[in-house]
Amino acid sequence: MILEHALLPVRPGQEAAFEAAFRQARSIIAGMPGFARLTLSRCVERPGTYLLLVEWDSLEAHTIGFRGSAQYQRWRELLHHFYEPFPTVEHYEQVLTA
Repeated sequence: MILEHALLPVRPGQEAAFEAAFRQARSIIAGMPGFARLTLSRCVERPGTYLLLVEWDSLEAHTIGFRGSAQYQRWRELLHHFYEPFPTVEHYEQVLTA
């Protein structure tokens, strides 16, 4: 299992519109092969910052499968214009749990 981590800095005043667009976009990503689940959380101290965590079966399911798909273009149209600056996306492998 691979965990995708992205801090999403949303333009000030666009938080409600971003959340509405994300509600639409989640069905796009949820239908992708290798997708397991996601969470989107809003920062308490910085309400314009969101934490997106997505679990994938493999790194390739995200980087090749999702990002290389036609559906990804719709995802970009719905969400990418909200970000300033554009987020850094990183991938993690679980080492330890408690």
